Amino acid sequence: MFKKTLVILTLIPLMFLTGCATVPMASDLEDRAKKEFTPPPSEVAGLYIYRNSHFGSALKKTLSIDGEIIGESAPMTYFYRELVPGKHTLSTESEFSENIVTLDVLGGKNYYMEHFIKFGVFVGGANFTFVTEEVGKKGVRECKLAK
Repeated sequence: MFKKTLVILTLIPLMFLTGCATVPMASDLEDRAKKEFTPPPSEVAGLYIYRNSHFGSALKKTLSIDGEIIGESAPMTYFYRELVPGKHTLSTESEFSENIVTLDVLGGKNYYMEHFIKFGVFVGGANFTFVTEEVGKKGVRECKLAK
């Protein structure tokens, strides 16, 4: 019994260091177009959500906006969505429950959120952080557009 427990406790941390999750990807043409960072029309806001780290590379995490799933994040991927101006909730699947952030967006402007994996007890957790336009553009350029 002790050996089984030891093996399991050894393998869990290795899950964060090995393997690589994959998700459906957009075309290179779509990726290049989104990396132009063109401001959206005044009636919508642009939201970039990126994960520019290999930490937890075996993990995919579900992302939702206002309760609607937009996809699963994987290492070195990003999503772009247009939102109507106003308040929105952004959530990510985490270890024990969803982590939720609220954002209030204005039309005609792009916003940037970093999505990151963090250590967990059994499986990695996940969360978001708002970043500046400069930091966000750099992070998005390191990634590929996911569907």
